[in-house]
Amino acid sequence: MYCSIAGEYKKKEKIMVEYNSKRKSSYTKDTIISKEISEENVALVDILFMHVLQDGYKIPQQYNDVKDFFSQLIRTCLKIHTIHPGKISCILSVKPEILNAYSTLHGGAIGAVAERVSIACARTVVGKDKELFLGELRMSYHSAAPCNAEVVIDGSIIRSGRNITVVAVDFRLKDSRKLVYTSNATFYHMPVASL
Repeated sequence: MYCSIAGEYKKKEKIMVEYNSKRKSSYTKDTIISKEISEENVALVDILFMHVLQDGYKIPQQYNDVKDFFSQLIRTCLKIHTIHPGKISCILSVKPEILNAYSTLHGGAIGAVAERVSIACARTVVGKDKELFLGELRMSYHSAAPCNAEVVIDGSIIRSGRNITVVAVDFRLKDSRKLVYTSNATFYHMPVASL
């Protein structure tokens, strides 16, 4: 699976212009963006979230109103809280649409969110000239997040080099700071740098 903004960057230039003039719907009211991160990298992360939010037009009509569909999950539940070089923090609201049979956060939803946050975190340090190939996504389910809980998601770069970036993502309940899920993602940079 290719996770590329770089390949679509020319198509996104128009969005970049619109990005600067519109309210960012993927931010919380108190989103903090580090001054150390370039405006271009902030725009890349925001475009990544906007791209997911606008993917609904590709969904077949019969599925557009299904409340637990992936685009609906992202659109209604995930908001960016902070962006720093190599770090990103988001808030996930656990709504009924993303619950499993036990009324806790569904494992597939956790994986989808972990992937999206990992890509966004990697994009804060990997240049736009590189595409990212997701080579591994490992999940650990330590506990469960109940319905109506808020989960703080912290993504951080463990290692980033010429050819590889490794991201760790922690999911903690906002109220108790209890660790409920963890994820590690390994991205390969495409094209591979020559030695």
